[in-house]
Amino acid sequence: MKLRHVFHCLFVAVLLGEAATAQAQTKLPPRRTGGVAPRPRMVATGVGLKDGLTMQKGRVVLTELGVTNPLTADKKLINGVRISPTGLVTAKDSSTIQMAEGDVVSLTGRVTSRASIAEADSLLKIKTFDMRYPGKRKKMEEERARKEKVKIKLAEDKAKAKAKRDK
Repeated sequence: MKLRHVFHCLFVAVLLGEAATAQAQTKLPPRRTGGVAPRPRMVATGVGLKDGLTMQKGRVVLTELGVTNPLTADKKLINGVRISPTGLVTAKDSSTIQMAEGDVVSLTGRVTSRASIAEADSLLKIKTFDMRYPGKRKKMEEERARKEKVKIKLAEDKAKAKAKRDK
């Protein structure tokens, strides 16, 4: 009986000890001024293509206010440029350009080819690479030139060795 009473008291003491250590949730300390602000998150706008006309799969597609539909009739733009559903762009001075796959015409009438878009993208990638890793492209070019010189030297040495063996 005494042993049972001791266990009971011990059990109650443990429960009371746990209850005494439990605390309510506390507020977080206020944010320090001058600290690092959280990075802004990217938000999808829902617009996949820029507004304008694009040649896709041999058809001209018109995108206005984020809504894309195939072009069914000639479209006259702000500056007087006319675009046919087949991709024939006619300027005010009657000069014509045939759109190729991936070419884009803005709603103001500016024609941009797929090649110029790719070139602009690659130049942008080079600029961002140079900003992220200053001097690295120069080092890579020097390393490539050094390897090319070594390769040429090895080829010359092989040619000399072959000429010497042939004598």
